[in-house]
Amino acid sequence: MAVITLPGAARPARSAFALRDRLALLAATAGPLAVAALLIPFRTHLASTNLALILVVVVVAVAANGHQGAGALAALSSAAWFDFFLTRPYERFTITSGDDITTAVLLLVVGLAVSQLAARARRLKVVTVTDAGHLARIHETAQLAEHAGSADAVVEHVRRELTDVLALENCRFEYGSLLGHPPQLRQDGRISTAHGRWDVERRGWPPDEVELRAIGNGHYYGRFMMRPAPGAAAPLQARLVAGTLAGQAGAALAEAETGTVTED
Repeated sequence: MAVITLPGAARPARSAFALRDRLALLAATAGPLAVAALLIPFRTHLASTNLALILVVVVVAVAANGHQGAGALAALSSAAWFDFFLTRPYERFTITSGDDITTAVLLLVVGLAVSQLAARARRLKVVTVTDAGHLARIHETAQLAEHAGSADAVVEHVRRELTDVLALENCRFEYGSLLGHPPQLRQDGRISTAHGRWDVERRGWPPDEVELRAIGNGHYYGRFMMRPAPGAAAPLQARLVAGTLAGQAGAALAEAETGTVTED
């Protein structure tokens, strides 16, 4: 079995979005408390519904800059501190007014709803931004596969693209038979191991190298052996793009085997 070792460039270990989400969780915990405390001087002058609306704004701000979990935490925190600071009896987790109970419940329900909407809007924005880059990668690889004089050039191009799109510390391509049982990134974006499916969303990348097979016309031609950078994220969309790129490499290798690669 021939093995080509092609070291990839390291990528920053910390995800900007992961940092934003951690800050959002902090804001979800401390933000409603701080705002509710600032509203104490106005609690006898403003209607409870107006005070609740101010706290809803806090929930929206947290959810828009974090994830749905942070928004939900902000909604729960807002409802709790609204009860504690802004409803009678003050400084107790007790509400005696029926109207205040209704307002507190609505604050929680509305806060949870807007947190979901804001978080969804944020996710859609991320997809819109990254889709253009991913489509460009796929198109560029397809163009190269169509005109390259060598399938090896396509494999090398895909290796570089995988290194970038998956934030890999190292990536190499192995031609030939499968050896061992490393974790496998599948075409549908799932990662499987010898012990079953790996929950990459919750656990991140496996600690070992991950293989991504290059298959063309139903035949196995080799695999990309990938080692992600420490702390690198692996969003589903990026994993799906990686599977598509590996498929393009497999198709190029299949064409080279049948002698149908287009020469420049």
